[in-house]
Amino acid sequence: MTSFATSPASVTAAPSAATPAETDDASRDVMIRLEHVSKVYPGTEVPAVAELDLEIPRGEILVLVGPSGCGKSTTLRLINRMIEPSSGRIIFDGEDVTEVNPDLLRRRIGYVIQQVGLFPHHTIAQNIATVPQLLGWDKNTIRARVDELLELTGLDPSIYRDRYPKELSGGQAQRVGVARALGADPDVLLMDEPFGAIDPITRDRLQNEFLRLQSELKKTIVFVTHDIDEAIKMGDRIAILGDQSRIAQFDTPERILAYPVDDFVSDFIGSGSTLKGLNFERVRDIQLADSFAVVEVSATAQETRAAFDASEEKWMLVLDAERRPARWVGSEHLARADFDITRHGVTVRAKVPTNATLHDALEEMLLSNAGQACVVDNQGRFLGILDVERLADVLKRMRAEAKKHYDLLAVENRSQ
Repeated sequence: MTSFATSPASVTAAPSAATPAETDDASRDVMIRLEHVSKVYPGTEVPAVAELDLEIPRGEILVLVGPSGCGKSTTLRLINRMIEPSSGRIIFDGEDVTEVNPDLLRRRIGYVIQQVGLFPHHTIAQNIATVPQLLGWDKNTIRARVDELLELTGLDPSIYRDRYPKELSGGQAQRVGVARALGADPDVLLMDEPFGAIDPITRDRLQNEFLRLQSELKKTIVFVTHDIDEAIKMGDRIAILGDQSRIAQFDTPERILAYPVDDFVSDFIGSGSTLKGLNFERVRDIQLADSFAVVEVSATAQETRAAFDASEEKWMLVLDAERRPARWVGSEHLARADFDITRHGVTVRAKVPTNATLHDALEEMLLSNAGQACVVDNQGRFLGILDVERLADVLKRMRAEAKKHYDLLAVENRSQ
């Protein structure tokens, strides 16, 4: 399989406080560039897309997200010229493709849609082989490529190669749609709400599988969705679009969640946007709390009470003989005349590994009577305690960093 260059760079639109731009063009490995691209349909004076400037770097997923009718799907179709631009230029891998044969352009771009669009009277193998056949590949090469792609997308070639689309579930058909788009090993994939018509459980699995696939292939992908949660999960960069594909904010998911630049973006993201930012931070990167008293199960009652009294926290953690979190002990337990460190206290339920996201940790903490989560290693041994104060500090830091970024950008834009 072809090796793909991976030189992550910022995706930019026209410089503004809402669309961060880099000043050093040499630092970007741009795969697709739209320059002042507009689309006005016959019979109307209002553009569907107005003067869009956009750069998409090689090897990343850019998600276009916005309300219905904002022009995101139109923008996607303009890129491979299924719709011809009324004005502007489209630069594809350094080449102006605005005037080239659109059929030749499309053979270099994979396309996946919500309805999949498989040919019903062709087998799965024939569907996947569509573009390789157009390109004149020999039969043995095509067969090998079909089998490779079926395996890559989690479908056994011996089972699915000769089936027809009507014999597939929705999730299986969508996998075949992705395989067909990858048939000729294109540099670019365009995906128009590819998982929108699938039930939530299958959708989540397909999203995860696709992200795994992308980690191997490093394709340049433009992904359209109306679902901000899907955009946050799938995108290396997100462009939130308003009417006529005007970019309201263009940045990483982390920065957009931490610092929506205006009311439109904030309203579109919706409530809970700050907490969603915890999905981008890992427990391993956080300084754990050191204010809690921690004792082993072998401690005497006197040692246990002394440790608790020396701490300002309301709970103390007891570890078992293997140094695994066992129980939370509070003052009411210690006040018992028959207190026994091996029996009394609240069983520790909230445990998180170091690679867990802070969002996962928060969900675990909500299950804990003590309001904290114990961080453990792969053997379940105690490493430290994560509390709500640490999460609040992370959220404050993320917002401060994002604000600083946009403040600096605003200064740069004013100086231009």
